[in-house]
Amino acid sequence: MIDITVWMKNFLQTLNETFGDRVWFVGLQGSYGRGEATETSDIDVVVILDELSTMDIQTYNTMLDTLPHRELICGFLSGKNEIMNWESSDLFQFCHDTTPIKGSIDEVMAVIDESAVNRAIKIGACNIYHGCVHNMLYEKSEDILRGLYKSASFVVQAIVFQQTGRYIKHQEELLTVARLNEQAIINTFLSLKKGGIVDFILMSNTLFDWAKQWISKNS
Repeated sequence: MIDITVWMKNFLQTLNETFGDRVWFVGLQGSYGRGEATETSDIDVVVILDELSTMDIQTYNTMLDTLPHRELICGFLSGKNEIMNWESSDLFQFCHDTTPIKGSIDEVMAVIDESAVNRAIKIGACNIYHGCVHNMLYEKSEDILRGLYKSASFVVQAIVFQQTGRYIKHQEELLTVARLNEQAIINTFLSLKKGGIVDFILMSNTLFDWAKQWISKNS
């Protein structure tokens, strides 16, 4: 597996050589950020520059092409002004799931208030509701269902934060504090993540009903 400490050191050096003091923040998200990476995990890097132009995007792309494991690199690239003015409900997950490598996003975190958390839950529930209906009627895809449960796990993180004031990154730990309905969602997500059998109708119905309830709760 990739030694992410060594890889990030090389990434930072290359990034600094490319953009110099324009680099405002660098972070790591996803499984490497949580310490749960496997051989096939993406390297989910956050880079925020002082500002971002289309030329910068091309330059960053060229830089990434020089790095090892290019096929696994993904993530978020932005200018500082854009991230400071981003929809705050999106920033809830973004900030809490980002492990800082260089710089700080405390300034970004400061714009996230209670209403942003509530919107994160409602928007997430609405998207899952729509996704379930669309998938049950048209796509009938197990892969889409897995993706919907992954999205639901992020919504559960916001729900637990709303209820307890704690953001819990690790899904197994969520099971110790989440309420029964949310525990059922997390248990199914973890089962699917580990390659468990898909009961398409039952799992779709359960997720649909759960999303429906949370849309009403946050109205």
